[in-house]
Amino acid sequence: MKLKTVLFDETAVRRALIRISHEIVEKNKGSENIVFIGIKTRGVPMAYELASNIESFEGRKQSVGSLDITLFRDDLSILQAMPEVKGSEISFDVTGKDVILCDDVLHTGRTVRAAIEAIMKLGRPRTIQLAVLIDRGHRELPIRPDYVGKNVPTALDELIEVCFNDVDGHTSVSLCSKE
Repeated sequence: MKLKTVLFDETAVRRALIRISHEIVEKNKGSENIVFIGIKTRGVPMAYELASNIESFEGRKQSVGSLDITLFRDDLSILQAMPEVKGSEISFDVTGKDVILCDDVLHTGRTVRAAIEAIMKLGRPRTIQLAVLIDRGHRELPIRPDYVGKNVPTALDELIEVCFNDVDGHTSVSLCSKE
C-alpha cells in the first residue's frame, strides 16, 4: 500500500465523530433507546467514541458491543477454509432498541449486510441505523449510511486506511493506492 494523502488527522476524526454523535441524538430524539454495536475491528473504537460523546452531553451511559461478522460473510468459502472467528461481545438485548451499527469504511455494503444478519439473530431491534466514518462508494448492495463522517469518492484501485489509537497506536484516515 502506498500513501496518497492523509484525509483526517486525529482532530478531524474527533470532530467528525462529535458531529455524528449530535446527529444520532437529534434523529433519535434523545439517547434513551440507543445501543451501539461496532463491527470488528475498527468499528468498535468508533462505537465506543460515539457512545462516550453522547454520554458526555446527555449524561446517560450508553451500551456498547462488538460484532464479529466472519460467519455471516457471503464470501466465507472463498476466503479460507478455517476462518478466524474473534467472537462478538454484546451483553445487552437488542430487541426493541435503536441499534447504531458502526463501521469505519462503507464500500460494497456486504460487511453491513452480514452485520445486519448477525444482529437479527440476537433479537428484533426497533431500528438499525448505520454510522460510518468514511463512505467511499462502489456499492454492490442497496445499503446507505444514516450518518457519515465524510464521503470520499475513490477509484477501485484505491484504499481507505482508518487507524484508531486503541488498535493502531494513532488516529487518522488516509487514502492509499494498492501499489
